[in-house]
Amino acid sequence: MGAGRFLPWRRGRSGSAVEHTRPEVRRHVVSLAVEPGAVPRAREVAAARLAQVGVEPRSAFADAVLLVVSELVTNVVRHAHDSPVAEVGITVGSGQLVVSVDDADPRLPDLSSRGMGAGLRTVSELAAEYDGELSVEPTIAHKGKVMLVRFRIPA
Repeated sequence: MGAGRFLPWRRGRSGSAVEHTRPEVRRHVVSLAVEPGAVPRAREVAAARLAQVGVEPRSAFADAVLLVVSELVTNVVRHAHDSPVAEVGITVGSGQLVVSVDDADPRLPDLSSRGMGAGLRTVSELAAEYDGELSVEPTIAHKGKVMLVRFRIPA
């Protein structure tokens, strides 16, 4: 190799620039009244959205996502008494699917293995099955919280 000679960073490839584009992110959010009918309505909306983004309707993955939606909305109905509305979101992009459930209750649940109830434990296990995770954070728009469940979409 002589002085001043440039070698591309990969052999066999040109040294030309590659244009990078951001992956498409699709997000759908629905506001639901916090009442007993919220759970089946949330499942219905989520199932329709999953079909729109290419998730096979009766697959194990779709079933896991719908169970997560059910558990999180059930928790809002049971525990977030000051929350008149829950916002349920499905976001898809970069090979991931994120379920979000936002309510007006500022109390953050204990996500430690000893602090979680059966419902959140199920949610956490389902997320882990698909290389994902369960998390919670305070909302920006109001004094509530948002539960987030990330999944890697199976190939």
